[in-house]
Amino acid sequence: MLVAVLSTALAACSPGAERETQQAGEGARQKTAHQGTTTSDKSAEAAPARERETTTTDSRAKWDYVALGDSLAVGVGARRGYVTRYSERLQSDTGSRVRVTNLGVSGQTSTQLLRSLRHDPAMRKALGGAEVVTLNIGLNDLGQASRSYETGTCGGPRNKACLREAVERVERNWDATIREISSLTSTEDTIMRSAGLGYTPRAGRDFEPYVSEATRHVASAAAKGNIPYIEVHLGGGSMSEDELHPNDKGYTMIADRLAELGYQPLYPR
Repeated sequence: MLVAVLSTALAACSPGAERETQQAGEGARQKTAHQGTTTSDKSAEAAPARERETTTTDSRAKWDYVALGDSLAVGVGARRGYVTRYSERLQSDTGSRVRVTNLGVSGQTSTQLLRSLRHDPAMRKALGGAEVVTLNIGLNDLGQASRSYETGTCGGPRNKACLREAVERVERNWDATIREISSLTSTEDTIMRSAGLGYTPRAGRDFEPYVSEATRHVASAAAKGNIPYIEVHLGGGSMSEDELHPNDKGYTMIADRLAELGYQPLYPR
């Protein structure tokens, strides 16, 4: 099952398409960073004095929310992904005003995300000003390895060397990713949450040990980094037609599980 599911990811996110998506995503980040529930300064200037007073005295907290991840953070496969749904829960549960910067990139691997965290000034600036951060990554790493296994080019004993290498790479990159995020944010002033791989895929006998090891390490790394973490298992009724991405029901489940973690340290205060 994991071969079928993860190899679908490669068909949808070929190296060329992935590079185009990354470039488009980076361009979008430059143009749309910090878009969301903001109040237009020009509208405020043109409004009557009484309306301006109402706008400027809004006492609700204003939070910048930065989402990191792959196509699951983007929300592929449904009308709205878990990032949009989680931001709505943030607003309704806390009464805050939330401005979303979604930096998810379809096809992104853990290595690519880590590189952006280290070298993308726009991403680093966005994280430095964020009150809310969510993260999921790693499914594409396993997907690339499963494709090599399927075609008999994985290498090593029993054609499984690349599976071991993918797990080790995900583990190593998760540790480094959390260190980078932590260096740019504050555990005392930031709501940081992780959905791990995004969801835990169903795996057959050959793949189960590798998926299990990766998810265990993600949970451990999140705990060490003081990042509340969820692990979501989605059934057939929660997946889109491509059998790789969640549908609306699946993304709602992810957002609801994230919301169940609460909103400490910012709410309540």
